[in-house]
Amino acid sequence: MNERDLRALIEEVRVGQLPRRSFIERMLGLGLTAPIASMMLMHEGIAQTSTMPPYKPTKRGGGGPLKLIYWQAAVHLNPHYAGGTKDQDASRIFYEPLASWDSEGNLVPILAAEVPSRANGGLGADGKSVVWKLKRGVKWHDGRDFTADDVVFTAAYAGDPAAAMTTVSTYRDIKVSKVDSHTVRIDFAKPTPFWAEPFVGSVGLILPKHVFEGYMGAKSRDNPANLKAVGTGPYKVVDFKPGDTLRGAANMEYHVPNQPFFDTVEVKGGGDATSAARAVLQTAEYDVGWNLAVEDEILKRLEGAGKGKMAFYVGSDIEFVILNPTDPWNEVDGERASAKSKHPAFSDKAVRDAMNLLIDRKGVADVIYGRGAITTANFLNNPPRFRSNNMKFEFNPAKAEQILDAAGWRKGADGIRAKGNVKLKFVYQTSVSGPRQKCQAIIKDACTKAGIDLELKSVVASVFFGSDFANPDTYQKFWADMEMFTTTMTQPDPQTFMEQFTTWELSQKANKWASRNLSRWTHPEYDEAHKAAQVELDPVKRAALFIKMNDLVVGGGHIIPLFARPRPVGTVNKMIGPISAWDNLTAFMNGWYREA
Repeated sequence: MNERDLRALIEEVRVGQLPRRSFIERMLGLGLTAPIASMMLMHEGIAQTSTMPPYKPTKRGGGGPLKLIYWQAAVHLNPHYAGGTKDQDASRIFYEPLASWDSEGNLVPILAAEVPSRANGGLGADGKSVVWKLKRGVKWHDGRDFTADDVVFTAAYAGDPAAAMTTVSTYRDIKVSKVDSHTVRIDFAKPTPFWAEPFVGSVGLILPKHVFEGYMGAKSRDNPANLKAVGTGPYKVVDFKPGDTLRGAANMEYHVPNQPFFDTVEVKGGGDATSAARAVLQTAEYDVGWNLAVEDEILKRLEGAGKGKMAFYVGSDIEFVILNPTDPWNEVDGERASAKSKHPAFSDKAVRDAMNLLIDRKGVADVIYGRGAITTANFLNNPPRFRSNNMKFEFNPAKAEQILDAAGWRKGADGIRAKGNVKLKFVYQTSVSGPRQKCQAIIKDACTKAGIDLELKSVVASVFFGSDFANPDTYQKFWADMEMFTTTMTQPDPQTFMEQFTTWELSQKANKWASRNLSRWTHPEYDEAHKAAQVELDPVKRAALFIKMNDLVVGGGHIIPLFARPRPVGTVNKMIGPISAWDNLTAFMNGWYREA
C-alpha cells in the first residue's frame, strides 16, 4: 500500500466512514500488528477505542484478600526512581498516570478525562503540543483534591537532574503548564511523534505536590513518602517492609465506580521463582505470581495440579548478556567501570565475536524456558514494524576458537587463552534464579572448552535489581565483566526503550548510577539516529531509524540478545482481569476480580 492510499484510509477513519477495527484488520493483512495500527491512528490524532475486558462486579469491595507473590521484593514506593520492575509494579498499586497502555497498545485514560486527539483539540497539528483534560472528583489517599498543580509539579520533580530520577529524560526537556484547575498543556521543543510518554504508563505516575514538594532535588530520597505512598490508586498503603511484604487496603473513595473488588492486597517478595510458581499453580496460596521465569517443564507439572494456569504475554522484553565495554576492576578518576576506560579484553572485536558464537541461544530457550522464550538475534523485537531482518545468530564453538587463534589469543598451560598480560578470565553475574544459573552453566561449559574462564556470580535479586547505591553488586553499577538480565519495554513505541544505549543516559557515579544506560555502550551514530527518531513524523522513516539502532547495538557485539521473553504470569483459575505486556503487571489491577 502506498502512502497516498494509507492517508486516504486514515481519513476515512477520521470522518467515520471506516470503522477503526476495519482499519486495524487491513493493517494486519499488511503484516503490521494491532498496536502499530493503533499508534498510526494515534499519531494522526484519532481517538482510540479501549479493548479492556468487561468488569462484572457491581459493588466496591467484598472480594476478600488479593495476594500476589513476587520473587523479587520491592524496596521503595517512589515510581520515579524505580530501578527495577518490582519497584515500578509496587508503586503502581498506589499511584496512577494520566493514561495506560492496554494489551493491544491502545491508550486508556486513567486520571485523564479523555485521550488527546486532533478531533478533541488535544493535539497540536505541528506535533509540538498536547493538552490533557483531567478527570474531576479524584482524591488523593489523604483526602486532598487531585488537580493540574500535581501534574505540573510531577514534571518539575522528575525532570530535576539533581534528583537523579530514572525518568528524568522523559521530563527534563518539556514544558508543562497549567491551563486551569483540571487542564494541563505540554509543549515540546520540537515535533514529537511519540507524544504519549510524559504522564503515561510506567514513567507517567503522578505524585501529590503537597507531599513531595518539600523534598525536591538532592533531598528526594529522604522523603518518608518513598516508603508510605500517598496516591490516587485503588489501594492505600497499610504496611510496607522493604525487601519483604507490602500490604494495602481498598481505597473506598476510588474514582472508578465499583472498584476495587478486593478488600485488601498483599504483595509478598523474596524467595525464588519456582517457589512462587508452586504457591500459585500448585497450592493456590497466592492468586497471582509475577514473572514466573521457571523451567517450562516444571511449570507444566505444577499446572497439572489443576489449581492455576500460566499465561505468556508477548511484548518486547528481552533477556540479554552485556560484555562490559569499560574496565570494572580499575578506577579512572575514582570510578570503577568509568565510561572513560576500556575493557582489557572485550575491547577486541575478536573476543566479542567469539563470545557470541559460544552462546547456544536455541538450546537454552528450548531446554530451559520453553513457552517463556522466543530465540532472537535482535534487541528490539516488537512491534514487528521495528524488527530488523539483518541480524543473525549462530552457535559455533569451532569457529569461535578459530577467530581467537587468528587474533593471537593463545591457550596457556592452564588451558586459558591470553595475549600479553591479559587473560580471558571473566566474572559473569546475574540475579539468583534457577533458569539463569543453568543458562550461566551452559555458557560457561562452552567457554571453558574454548579456553575462556568464567567465574559465575549470582546476586540475590533484591540486591541486584535494588537501588542501594552503596552496594557494589547492583546491576546499575555493573562492576563485573559480563552480566545478564531482562529489560522490559513498557509501551508499544521503542523510543524510551532504545534510549538505554544513548550517551546521555550513561549510568555513572555522577548520577548515582540512576540513569538507564547500564551497559555503558555508546556510539555517535546511535545517538544521532535516536535524536532523529524523536522528531521524525513519517512512521516508515522512523521505523527504519530504530532498526538502524538495533543493528548498531547488536552488531557491535557488546550486547548479546538471548531470547525475547513473553511475560510469564501465573494465576489461580478463577482470577479475572486485564494484563498488558505494554505496561506494568499491576497497571490494571483495579479491574481484577475473582469469579464465584
